[in-house]
Amino acid sequence: MIAFNKYYNQFNILSVSLVVVSLFFLIFKGLNFGIDFKGGTLIELRSNDNKINVSSLRDNLSQMNLGDVSVKKFGNDTDFLIKFENNENKNVIEEIKKNLDKSFGNNFNFRRVENVGPKVSAELLRSGVIAISVALALMLIYIWIRFEWQFSLGAILALFHDVIVTLGLFSLLGLEINLSIIAAVLTIVGYSMNDTVVIFDRVRENLRKYADIKIFELTNISINETLSRTLITSITTLLALLSIFFFGGEILKGFSLAMIFGVIFGTYSSIYIANTVLVRLNVSQKTILKDNEKD
Repeated sequence: MIAFNKYYNQFNILSVSLVVVSLFFLIFKGLNFGIDFKGGTLIELRSNDNKINVSSLRDNLSQMNLGDVSVKKFGNDTDFLIKFENNENKNVIEEIKKNLDKSFGNNFNFRRVENVGPKVSAELLRSGVIAISVALALMLIYIWIRFEWQFSLGAILALFHDVIVTLGLFSLLGLEINLSIIAAVLTIVGYSMNDTVVIFDRVRENLRKYADIKIFELTNISINETLSRTLITSITTLLALLSIFFFGGEILKGFSLAMIFGVIFGTYSSIYIANTVLVRLNVSQKTILKDNEKD
């Protein structure tokens, strides 16, 4: 049996530190919002000339007064992703085509063009924040009904930890936040909650079974009893996500990376945050007497 409970204090300190550092970056550095949330134009180009590179494209576009321009490779060496701020000129795409043809010859294929206005982007950002908040609130209500309030508090703290630390990592690394990342965060909430509920179910069963064992030891027993299920679920999910990250293309990298962070933090928080809350609150068999009466 692995003695997870021996490291409750150490990992609690680590968790608090991670949350504080993440909040620091979120407050003072902020998030790198993509075109979905700050508005602008996105162009996906494919070049027929291998000699054309990112720096030459950036230098060319920076002379067109497009505002903040971002140019990066997108997949292979002949694919480029261009993003720039909203431009009031309705013919800006045609002007870009003419400028690129004049400078590089007719070597570009415009594979995708997307425009998001500032009003739409603000609505998308607000909707994303509401979606995450509602998900957390509903999870809180579910656990409160399913278990006692101590379990609910542990589960919601674990969820906040996972979301904040994941977003903090994106802020630290300067990774782009778009709609797919919001979808990943919502998926992380569900995954983390599922893992926590499995352990909580075993904790409650053991509370009924072993009235003489303190919660400090009982959580460790419950974690070990569900460990094989936790590892199988986490490892198989990570294998799929790593495959998507390395072979799924540039579009799916942000989503898969957020999910990878979320699975790791979700597994960790189910053990070292959700369960340690039960230990700190000294949950005992009396806590579930109400549940026994319902059953």
